[in-house]
Amino acid sequence: MNWPATEAHLVSSQRNLARARPPQWTPEGQYLVGGAWICFPRGLSGKGSAGDRAWAAAVVMDRGGVVGRCLVPGQASAPYVPGLLALRLGPLLADVVRRLAPQPDVLLLDGTGRDHPRRAGLALQLGAVLELPTVGVTHRPLTASGDWPADVLGAASPLFIGPDQVATWLRTKQGTHPLVVHPGWRTDLASAVAVATRSLAGHRTPEPLRRARQAARLLREP
Repeated sequence: MNWPATEAHLVSSQRNLARARPPQWTPEGQYLVGGAWICFPRGLSGKGSAGDRAWAAAVVMDRGGVVGRCLVPGQASAPYVPGLLALRLGPLLADVVRRLAPQPDVLLLDGTGRDHPRRAGLALQLGAVLELPTVGVTHRPLTASGDWPADVLGAASPLFIGPDQVATWLRTKQGTHPLVVHPGWRTDLASAVAVATRSLAGHRTPEPLRRARQAARLLREP
């Protein structure tokens, strides 16, 4: 699958992905978890433009720690438009993940899946392009709603759009706001929560994603 080049192409692709039912990936045994992150210049004003400087990082982790890392400076490929984040961030994210060695079995990223106006957010789009199972982790839902879970590590509660559960609140650290876990490409609600939970290491953010964010910010430093 090629990366959409225009807004119209992306919207069409999102509608197709929303209907797609690829074979599900199951998190069994030992598997490598990746994390990918993009950061922009500090103090960037406005909603974001095409050509904004950007720094991408991706890591791969097993139970013992980081086993692969890649850093790529680049630029945003499109302005920020709600519902079309994949057009702005997707190409650079795909580039940094493709360069990873070893490749992860599943990838965590800051993006939604089915919690999207067309039920196909960045996590779904990136996974389809890379042919890689993905899980989105965000600070808040995009369009879904639901009550927070109990303030207990690992507590979870559903997020809905209408009658459909599209994501899950997950308490990743006691005493902090929960995160939203989104099934992406080839993952479902249960497997997405399982991957996010397995990736916790005492911080609010799952460790592969936290390490990728940290690496991207260090790359940004002069």
